[in-house]
Amino acid sequence: MVDTQHPLTLLLNSSVGDRDLCKIQYHFGEFGNYSLVVKTINTSNQTVSCDLIINEGPINSYLPILFAFLVYVGILALLIAGRLLMKIDPVRNWVYKKLNPRATDRMINSELGSPNTTDSINCDPAPQSWSSGSRQRLRSLDTFRGLSLVIMVFVNYGGGKYWFFKHESWNGLTVADLVFPWFVFIMGTSIALALGSVLRWGSSKWKVLRKIIWRSFVLILLGIIVVNPNYCLGPLSWDNLRIPGVLQRLGFTYLVVAALELLFTRADSGTWEGRFPALQDILPYWPQWIFILVLETIWLCLTFLLPVPDCPRGYLGPGGIGDFGKYPNCTGGAAGYIDRLLLGEKHMYQHPSSGVIYQSTMPYDPEGILGTINSIVMAFLGLQAGKITLFYKDQPKQIMSRFIIWGIVMGVISAILTKCSKEEGFIPINKNLWSISYVTTMSCFAFILLLLIYYLVDVKKWWSGAPFLYPGMNSILVYIGHQVFANYFPFKWKMQDSQSHAEHLTQNLTATTLWVIISYILYRKRIFWKI
Repeated sequence: MVDTQHPLTLLLNSSVGDRDLCKIQYHFGEFGNYSLVVKTINTSNQTVSCDLIINEGPINSYLPILFAFLVYVGILALLIAGRLLMKIDPVRNWVYKKLNPRATDRMINSELGSPNTTDSINCDPAPQSWSSGSRQRLRSLDTFRGLSLVIMVFVNYGGGKYWFFKHESWNGLTVADLVFPWFVFIMGTSIALALGSVLRWGSSKWKVLRKIIWRSFVLILLGIIVVNPNYCLGPLSWDNLRIPGVLQRLGFTYLVVAALELLFTRADSGTWEGRFPALQDILPYWPQWIFILVLETIWLCLTFLLPVPDCPRGYLGPGGIGDFGKYPNCTGGAAGYIDRLLLGEKHMYQHPSSGVIYQSTMPYDPEGILGTINSIVMAFLGLQAGKITLFYKDQPKQIMSRFIIWGIVMGVISAILTKCSKEEGFIPINKNLWSISYVTTMSCFAFILLLLIYYLVDVKKWWSGAPFLYPGMNSILVYIGHQVFANYFPFKWKMQDSQSHAEHLTQNLTATTLWVIISYILYRKRIFWKI
């Protein structure tokens, strides 16, 4: 069996003189059957010919994705047709007679309303609009959050066993590597909107700070519980309890960014009267920027200057057989060393993605301590997006233009750091390390994606945000629920062919769709789980 994700090089060496006899580079297809035929042409000088024979052609593994896409497009077309039919008076009147009028009104209402908000501050807040007479949510934020969450759930459930729905082994990006930083980004955006809202409603900063600390603690505690499932093996043991995790990182990131914003935010977000009005969303908060730059300096110094035993200084590789096996126990460099030193090897993730290709044996946690610094930077950039929407509240063109500018700036920084290369840059894009180039790249994508969703949902109102709006408004419940019930029917069942993309894709899409339906039902019943 050979890997079909990347092209492979087959090299035939001579047993005498260690000479290369033939070399073939080929990209094998899934479930294909191949033979390598080697023929001796001249025995005196050991000349041979190598031919690759296809005994059985590979299957087209992308057909299930195409079929699933067509099915969802068909469902979408039916829903759109239903909405258009509801605009016809006889049809609408008939539906009114058959259904409860109140329920029907909620069903066909394109805006669908939004839940009442309180003065709570959390990582999934309900941002209020800028007008005191209206308390509508910015639907684009919930849609962005929901889109990230739906992809995250699908990826965590297996992504149909396609390689591009799995995390990259080390440097580089796949679809799976996009969603977590986007979730962190939109969390920062929501913090900016929610904090300004509750302070305008008269809550004291000390009261808000206590809620921030409490919710961070709950998130971290829930994270430790969720990443250490032991339902059938008895009580958890501290000896092998994993400490880092997704919710833990979200909780700590939220604590730092929300407290930082609380310290400098103002109850009124009036116009900046300084010398540079074009920078009114940046200059009033210069101490925050200094704090973030200091944090990033700490990350750079620890990453590139911290001495790591038996490893070169500034090592960013995967260890194992990477770098020709020179540094097998150096997975993650300083990041891995700090986690092993402070947490202990048994309290980290034991099966990092680097083990797939690079055969690394050292535990490494992608949600470790050092990477949390750049997670804070990511959330702070999201916070900046929130400030833009506040300072330019009645100027959608200004909001979109600044999103474009920030996206371009982040993209340029990424291009410089990576040299537009996967492996050859100063700091490669790496989700395991949460490298700064990874953060700037994901921020570039996030600004552009948020711009598009904001334009479609909140400016033009061409799209209601459905179906991503619904999980976006119940994100913590959906995330924890999909983790807890991952191995239970109907989210998972025994497959007839465990190697089939079609069966895996069906199962994973079904599970993901079920969580969207659950979140929609909860939305209709006005049930929202906030921490």
